[in-house]
Amino acid sequence: MKRQFSYLIVRVFLLLLIFLIGPSCSSHQSEGFSLRLISEEREIELGKLYLPASIDEFDGLYPEEEVQSYVNQIGRRLAQRAQRKMEYQFYLVNSGIINAFALPGGPVIITRGIFLTLESEDELAGILGHEIGHIERRHHARFVEKQLAMNLLLQIGALFLPQNLSGEILFQLGRISAGLLSLKFSRDQEREADESAFKLLVASGYSPEGMLRVFERFKKMEKSRPLEWLSTHPLPETRIKEWQNRLNQTKLTGTFIKNTPKFEEIKGLLNQTKASFEESEKGKKAFKDRDFEKAEKHFTKALELYPKNIPALLYLARIHLKEKNYLQAREYAFRALKFNPELFSAHYICGLSEFGLNNWERSLAYFEKAKKLIPFDGGSYYYAGRNLENLKKFAQAKENYQKALEIGPKDAPWYEDCLRRLQRLK
Repeated sequence: MKRQFSYLIVRVFLLLLIFLIGPSCSSHQSEGFSLRLISEEREIELGKLYLPASIDEFDGLYPEEEVQSYVNQIGRRLAQRAQRKMEYQFYLVNSGIINAFALPGGPVIITRGIFLTLESEDELAGILGHEIGHIERRHHARFVEKQLAMNLLLQIGALFLPQNLSGEILFQLGRISAGLLSLKFSRDQEREADESAFKLLVASGYSPEGMLRVFERFKKMEKSRPLEWLSTHPLPETRIKEWQNRLNQTKLTGTFIKNTPKFEEIKGLLNQTKASFEESEKGKKAFKDRDFEKAEKHFTKALELYPKNIPALLYLARIHLKEKNYLQAREYAFRALKFNPELFSAHYICGLSEFGLNNWERSLAYFEKAKKLIPFDGGSYYYAGRNLENLKKFAQAKENYQKALEIGPKDAPWYEDCLRRLQRLK
């Protein structure tokens, strides 16, 4: 009892430190006084942990190696000048949403949608540099530290072995993942990221004028349509003026990169597939309206225009799952895996298809992979449990059911059945 009470005192003390010290730290100078619950090594592991969920949320990786290589090349050129030597990686995802974001420890993700709004390579460098700036200033790591303290999940060293964690902690990790994807930065944090981005651009030989054009273009676009990037990255007029002031006060000498033929080539490739993804968006709307016949026509058209359209493949798989056409569903999901081998949704749908075909071992393998990719998804544990129960491995089935119930969500269609099955096995 005494040991438990002491542990509670320590947890409360750390919680108070996070709230009293953490908010006051907004610069490299002040960061020395902040309490770090997460080391750089753990921050990198966090980024790796949350990367699959982030890619899945935005429709998977764009399936052209030339495009991915180009984005990574520009990003790494900037990252070489960063003060923090993290495992920076840069990805372009299929989503048409205008957005870009980073994760703790190095991953930076930009959407196909935001790339198509850009007009030159220095603008792309500006977007990537800004996201590197957030990592430089530990904005994501500080958010996670505060969440860990709020949830009293202070066993930091164990947080990166998901297969050994309880369902309750996996549930909390899932909540943090959702928070990272919708993280809204303060004006001070945006100013800090801009300061870092400006220095990175100049040091890497890119014209910082490109980012100013991005700001001005986004400000005009904001009047006619909501931009996801602006919902998480506030862009008041003062921020634009501050960037202009940096340009005026910095004596730039030499030649700076503004645009390259490679940027135009890559944007041309993205434009070639634009019509296909537009068909996908129409299909998504019809799917949401439960007009599955119309949705299927749009997704089929999307694949005719671009056979590697990942969202179209996944939605066609979902449509066939609803109709219990398990062989067709498996075929579409497996095609998606050929282009994105680490895509959670494709593994999940393959698992459901094999489950519908009574292929318990194959289904289990897909759900085990899904659990490794996103360890805080309750459905993967439920279906792993169903397969294990069918294979007469009752103790393992019970463990998976228990985790599924702890992770949830409670309104999932499988939740009540999972509860009944766990009670029966107990």
